[in-house]
Amino acid sequence: MSINCWRSPNRAIGKSSGGVIMFKTILFPLDRSREARDAAQMVADLVKIHQSQLILLSVVEKNPPGQDHEAHGMDSPEAVAKLLEAAQAVFSQQGIATKTIEREGMASFTICDVADEVNADLIVMGCRGLGLTTEGVAESVTARVINLSPCPVLVVP
Repeated sequence: MSINCWRSPNRAIGKSSGGVIMFKTILFPLDRSREARDAAQMVADLVKIHQSQLILLSVVEKNPPGQDHEAHGMDSPEAVAKLLEAAQAVFSQQGIATKTIEREGMASFTICDVADEVNADLIVMGCRGLGLTTEGVAESVTARVINLSPCPVLVVP
């Protein structure tokens, strides 16, 4: 049985000798949402099945000048560091080694940039509610990542 998958011509998805698609590097962007917690078990299962490298990513969004993280409703760098440590511990309990990356920037663009930097074969993320853009138009981070990603995106409901 052959699996056909559209892929950017400049990067091929890894395949084993049997022709099965392999995900060598999985990027898991996370925040404190219920959706991210729900996606964690799917990520763990995929990493075990494909013997993948797991990279945990959390993004601190830049605040407008004069606003702190609490006023803008975003996580502080300290909270993000704690979140990554806690996630790393959860995966470690399942025998999964992780690498963590913390970045500052606009979440969707940063996720795609990191996916490109680490040569991710798959991004796994939870489906999330809508956020407002600077123009006041509602758009989800997940939808933007799907449109901009250099690799396949698995969205966990």
